[in-house]
Amino acid sequence: MLTKRRSGVAGRGSHQALAAGLTAHTLDRRGFLRKSGLAAGGLAALGTMRLGAVRPAQAAGSSADPAQAVIRKNICTHCSVGCTVTAEVVNGVWVGQEPSWASPINRGAHCAKGAAIRELVHSDRRLRYPMKIVNGEWQRVSWDQAITEITDKLQAIRAKNGADSVYWLGSAKFTNEASYLFRKFAAYWGTNNVDHQARICHSTTVAGVANTWGYGAQTNSYNDIRNAKTMIILGGNPAEAHPISMQHVLSGKEINRANMIVIDPRFTRTAAHATEYVRIRSGTDIPVVWGILWHIFQNGWEDKAFIEQRVYAMDDVRKEVAKWTPDEVERVSGVPGEQLKRVAELFAKEKPATLIWCMGATQHTVGTANVRALCILCLATGNVGKPGTGANIFRGHTNVQGATDLGLDVTTLPLYYGLVEGGWKHWARVWEVEYDWLQSRFDEVPASAGRKARSRKENMETPGLTSTRWFDAVSLPPEQVDQRTPLKAMMVFGHGGNTVTRMPEAVKGMAELELLVVADPHPTTFAAMDARRDNTYLLPICTSLEMDGSRTASNRTLQWGEQVVKPAFESKNDYEVIYRMAVKLGFAESLFKNIKVVDGIPVAEDLLREINRGGWSTGYSGQSPERLKAHMKNQHKFDLVTLRAPKDDPEVGGDYYGLPWPCWGKPELKHPGTHILYNTSLHVKEGGSTFRARFGTERNGQTLLAEDSFTKDSDLTDGYPEFTFGVFRKLGWDKDLTEAELATIKRIGGNNPDAVSWATDLSGGIQRVCLDHGVIPFGNGKARANAWNLPDPVPVHREPVYSPRPDLVAKYPTRPDERQFRMPNVGFSVQKAAVDRGIAKQFPIILSSGRLVEYEGGGEETRSNPWLAELQQDMFVEVNTQDAAERGIKDGQFVWVYGPENSSKAKVKALVTDRVAKGVAWMPFHFSGWFQGKDMRDFYPKGADPVVLGESVNTVTTYGFDPVTGMQETKVTLCQISAA
Repeated sequence: MLTKRRSGVAGRGSHQALAAGLTAHTLDRRGFLRKSGLAAGGLAALGTMRLGAVRPAQAAGSSADPAQAVIRKNICTHCSVGCTVTAEVVNGVWVGQEPSWASPINRGAHCAKGAAIRELVHSDRRLRYPMKIVNGEWQRVSWDQAITEITDKLQAIRAKNGADSVYWLGSAKFTNEASYLFRKFAAYWGTNNVDHQARICHSTTVAGVANTWGYGAQTNSYNDIRNAKTMIILGGNPAEAHPISMQHVLSGKEINRANMIVIDPRFTRTAAHATEYVRIRSGTDIPVVWGILWHIFQNGWEDKAFIEQRVYAMDDVRKEVAKWTPDEVERVSGVPGEQLKRVAELFAKEKPATLIWCMGATQHTVGTANVRALCILCLATGNVGKPGTGANIFRGHTNVQGATDLGLDVTTLPLYYGLVEGGWKHWARVWEVEYDWLQSRFDEVPASAGRKARSRKENMETPGLTSTRWFDAVSLPPEQVDQRTPLKAMMVFGHGGNTVTRMPEAVKGMAELELLVVADPHPTTFAAMDARRDNTYLLPICTSLEMDGSRTASNRTLQWGEQVVKPAFESKNDYEVIYRMAVKLGFAESLFKNIKVVDGIPVAEDLLREINRGGWSTGYSGQSPERLKAHMKNQHKFDLVTLRAPKDDPEVGGDYYGLPWPCWGKPELKHPGTHILYNTSLHVKEGGSTFRARFGTERNGQTLLAEDSFTKDSDLTDGYPEFTFGVFRKLGWDKDLTEAELATIKRIGGNNPDAVSWATDLSGGIQRVCLDHGVIPFGNGKARANAWNLPDPVPVHREPVYSPRPDLVAKYPTRPDERQFRMPNVGFSVQKAAVDRGIAKQFPIILSSGRLVEYEGGGEETRSNPWLAELQQDMFVEVNTQDAAERGIKDGQFVWVYGPENSSKAKVKALVTDRVAKGVAWMPFHFSGWFQGKDMRDFYPKGADPVVLGESVNTVTTYGFDPVTGMQETKVTLCQISAA
């Protein structure tokens, strides 16, 4: 059903009104239940419960002895807030669920998705056994047959086309341990073509934040937002996308009487809570942020002392900001200058202030620049490194932060070690494998049609193809793909096929692959399009609720999830499937050299211990399985706001909940973790830190090190570089190292032990001694307002590739065409052609997309959940009332949404509302199963089709990629809408 979201002030409707459908075309409850095959009484009890009533979960009619019940804790899979799920298990059956009252994150609450999560395990719409498609028909096969056939085909493709011809698409649904193992597997296979969902949600956040102050992650936490007195939420809608986080946001608003400013093109459910709502034109984030800074600089509201001590090159930003006068900002973004002046004064004066963003800021061709501008706004006002401040970045999957940390990124190795010789040698030492052998696994790339040849070493150090453009790497002429051959095979673990732009092109790419393997609890869109007739396999992978392992929430907190029940049907966990493939491919013995395998399943705890042994650079070294399990056992001891346990507690004393990284040194050092990054008011042993000195010590005669700023009780009272053994010797701190630590450093360093750093010292001695001296291992540098290594060192506004304002394109064009991530990015040519062809007149409506509270990600698992599917039964487009009237569109009727590329179109229902402005439309991105008006249900394996199907918004989204990360431009394109 379509649920009306009102524009303007939100009214208080009845429970029945909220559940009602809008049109006669909508199924009533009984019809829905009948069609979806559910018992008629299954949802009837919903109407008998008072709103707000809460009671302990119990298994209705269970005859089991309650004394036999086992309580197990795991983590909700539906976003990365990190809510704990408490499961009651009797005789191996999950019979009851509670939303973990003791968790300091969710404190007895779940959103709709979390409350319905048990259905993921019990669902009868999951894949039950391995399958393959033969002449267009799905057939059941055994695991042995599937693994043997898949690995044989992989070997044959590799022998003919090289290692890079296979794409390894991992998952933000992986545990940390599975993420790490998948990246390690790809390294043994010999490719950097390994990616996951962060590419399409927050890769620009990681790049932008890391290139500003050091690490690409949320600086504070959801809980710490309670300390803020001003909060700006830009391009995020946590009320629907991260509902439990809104508890902390609204608590801060009410307890502190905090200002809550929402900047968004659409009046969202979050905006309904705002004290100030700022409606902008999508794609104009930088003009708006620079417009805020214009007022701050003009009135002298910046934090001058903070800038002088801890920021490099803010004057370069001043020059760019000076161009963005109130008149120019309003001309480009539509936001009046007086409104931005109010916002600027609040953010600069009513502190502490925090900046919250999500994919509304990141999914643009200028996504990295947007993120950098937001960080610079925090720096200019001194709103970072303190409670209640910082960049609070809300991410969308259980472990999207952890999967990125652990290396599922085409540009890094695990824990952000670069694709350079030093990074590869570090992990070779951790894995106890020869560096030369790893190098031998990579392809040599021959010269071709102007493409330079690459040696194995050069290819080993070259970023891979991005998941946003995998299909281009299948279909483009071979000379345009900078690897030995274009892609020939895809191994897809836990990733939807409807989540990338330009789906008509993706379908063509799918059809051309020689092999497609989908490993997931559900078939997903990859396996459910009319694109494959043979050489396609489905592997039933269990959910992360059915396996052990850790997950990292957005706030860098690690939590251990224990297996609730054994995998359903014939499904297997990721560890076992990767192990079985490695056995067949001949490198299992080396891959699992220090990882115990029990009954064919690698032990999750051993995987984490290997991560600890190598994860020095990001502080994943101190979170042992034992410490994380102790935190889950003692959740009730952690403070709601500080997230810290009492220092005198014998099990978790003094720890921050989940040991948020960086957690320095070996586990026995008992570092408490780092709740708030870059907080100099604490000793480093208490979680204090500085900005990273990762960009050198001097540039253009100016210091890049902090001045007169340092952590509490530091032995060094000014800026200092990253620590190496050579720096230790100069300071005389080498004498503090033990004999064993010295021996390890000398073994690693060989002829040059001075070069061994805090990030490559496997003994942990350098980090241990740094903490004893009160200094941070990564140095004490300045944050960068000018990131000289990026395409736009100071962020500049660039119009979207498909701009609704062709009059602005000449002044604010997208970047020139150039090669990125092994392929040409021709965004400039596409933009020019769109202007020349008058696309903005033919497609006059700006189209954006986002989340619903009922569904998550690509939606296959949540749309297969009948409890959630009932709540939102139709894919829809929000259309402004004036636009609808001009087109004769009525609320609830079917319409066609046309895109400007590939003659693309999508058939959806219209939701007529003033939540979107005239000339703007919005669609959720969780749907698939229809394609350009055609119902694709028959292409799913029988019984594994979701309850609810619908068009994917990405059928009509378009070309456009961030030059730094390859992020797709989903938040602003153009469309036309007409009645169907």
